[in-house]
Amino acid sequence: MGVGSPLPDLVPVPLGRLDVVDARTRESRSVILEPFYVGRTPVTVGQHRAVLDADPLRSPGEPSARGRSRGTSAEQYRTCTEPDDVPVHGVTWFEAVLWCNAASRVAGLDPAYRVAGRVVRWDVRSAGYRLATEAEWEHACRGGTPGPRYGPISDVAWTADDDVDGPRPVATRLPNAFGLHDTLGNVWEWCWDYADTARYGEYRSLRGGGWADRPWSVRAGVRRGSAPDARIEDVGLRVAQGAVGEPGVLAAQGWSDAADRARARVPGLLPLGWTPLAFPSAAPDADEADDAVGAGD
Repeated sequence: MGVGSPLPDLVPVPLGRLDVVDARTRESRSVILEPFYVGRTPVTVGQHRAVLDADPLRSPGEPSARGRSRGTSAEQYRTCTEPDDVPVHGVTWFEAVLWCNAASRVAGLDPAYRVAGRVVRWDVRSAGYRLATEAEWEHACRGGTPGPRYGPISDVAWTADDDVDGPRPVATRLPNAFGLHDTLGNVWEWCWDYADTARYGEYRSLRGGGWADRPWSVRAGVRRGSAPDARIEDVGLRVAQGAVGEPGVLAAQGWSDAADRARARVPGLLPLGWTPLAFPSAAPDADEADDAVGAGD
């Protein structure tokens, strides 16, 4: 983007193949990834605030994001006391999705997500801003390298070894071969995918590790998950962009709605603590999608 743009800088990620291993079943599958774009860094405090202030759906006379106090919505952040160049953090998955839609509107693009309550649908043919799938994220993170990291951890990532008490300015560690900074360390990054629809219900996936994590958990293949409305201090987001699927097909870049639904169908007695996700029977109608999450929750 041009100088002064509130939108993240994007870099191209080439066509690739990734062998994905299921964390629970240990089954492996090969994913062919179409080229796409991804943010050079995690979304920063400054970018987050600027996009919310420029969003054409922002109500006239509404206070700017800088003047809002931290609260329970994506537009109530403590941005007034944090540097513009650190990753925005403590953002929920739902807030990340809504921010992506706001960034799309600011860029004049059709939003990638349709939101109705807690139901979020991804239009895989949209060129709007979005969260990467886990396969996209890992392919982008590895930058063409086969190992768990793309360089010595002290050179490429902020971790617990650095003894810092919060996120550090982006792009102050070395990038990978694709030109991406901070895919490892600094803040965990939300992905589009569910963590495991059989075991963890609506939990979504997180990748990359954060500033408080020991190096053993700051690796390209490490994943964790959390509730989409959880606010976790060391969690932020990085945007992706690119129309990567076929019209009307709910699958792209290693993700599949059908696979999510099949995984949630667990025969017999459930293991203790498992909470399979109950999927809606159909996508929300266009006139029901309003970019409002959890109304009445």
